[in-house]
Amino acid sequence: MESTSVFNPAVHTQQSKTSFASLLLGIPLYVYVVAICSCLVISGILWDIAWHMTIGRDGLFSAPHNLIYIGAAFAGIISGFQVLKTSFWGNASEKGKMVNFWGIFYSSLGGMLCIWGGFVAGTSAPFDDWWHNTYGLDVQIFSPPHTVLLLGLIAIQIGAMIMVLAILNRKEKIASLSAEQNKARITRLRWIFIFTAGMVLATAYTFMFEFLGRWNMHDALFYQIGSALFPMLIIAFSRASDSKWGATYAALIYMVYYIAINATLRLFPAEPLLGPIANPVTNYQTTAFPLLLVFPALVIDILKVKFATQDDWVLSVLMGFGFLATFLIIQYPAGNFLLESPYARNWFFQSDAWSYSSDADWQYRYKFAPWDVTTGVSAWATGGGVALILGVLSAKVGLMWGKWMQKVQR
Repeated sequence: MESTSVFNPAVHTQQSKTSFASLLLGIPLYVYVVAICSCLVISGILWDIAWHMTIGRDGLFSAPHNLIYIGAAFAGIISGFQVLKTSFWGNASEKGKMVNFWGIFYSSLGGMLCIWGGFVAGTSAPFDDWWHNTYGLDVQIFSPPHTVLLLGLIAIQIGAMIMVLAILNRKEKIASLSAEQNKARITRLRWIFIFTAGMVLATAYTFMFEFLGRWNMHDALFYQIGSALFPMLIIAFSRASDSKWGATYAALIYMVYYIAINATLRLFPAEPLLGPIANPVTNYQTTAFPLLLVFPALVIDILKVKFATQDDWVLSVLMGFGFLATFLIIQYPAGNFLLESPYARNWFFQSDAWSYSSDADWQYRYKFAPWDVTTGVSAWATGGGVALILGVLSAKVGLMWGKWMQKVQR
């Protein structure tokens, strides 16, 4: 007698839910979504910059803008949904892991940042459109609407980081997962955090590109700005990641991501649609090859382990000096290659990228302008001293921020 099996929709649905939960390793779906949104917003920014360099004027709903809107909106909406779900349908245990605000709502700290970041980024869109209609095409990254957008996007990206850390720092074990799966869960959370940290580095570099381009790499100001900005970020990520090579991995993700996005854009055809056209182009023009931050990040990770028992001020001096020395040794000669070498003028190194509105025959297109070069021992001693002080202070802030992030559990 043949046996027959009866399809039971309820059992099938339960098995599907269990399989999906196992695939997520007990990590809430909104964490994955917000991490992806962190990548989408900076991808839209890089595309938008390439659009301005290649095509010119864009509209409120241009393709790059839509990508930014999608990333910002999804981060805010899914975080808002999670707030409502926890606030009105969550149990006491779920609410205990959240921050209570206004006496009614319960949200993770990261979720609150994503909600406000999405709102601010959305506000910048009509502001940017009005700005273009009033003042025309802007040629600076730091225009008022772009600054508003930056604040919103950074809030989303840092919110994504904090959201992951809150779960990672609790070190809780999911009862429905095996010991091996719980271990894999911690590893995955750590990698999601490092990925979001890499996206923050990409955003920070993009919005400071006007001061950190290849034309500036022989100027002391370049190293002062770099030392003021990057040790804070890299050291905070290194300490918070709870990984021996957290800073190195984050810097490597930033570099690979930046190369991949810009090199891919360079392959697509595009042409100017707004005059005057000083440099006829036929494909997307992009910003630049990324900074070689992976090397100072590696030094910082090594110093973190080697001098782990030292006071934070001692560690700040060591890390600030280690960052500046490595950054200068690596990036200064890289500037020669990126700006002057014909071997850097391709889709990968992107040194031949040039805005359609800029003179293609400008005499300093492929060499350092005198006003962008610091010369003389005295000038470098003064400029380097300022950079070192900024680097030490930035490192101290990074250590404090990293220590705070280690304690976040909500």
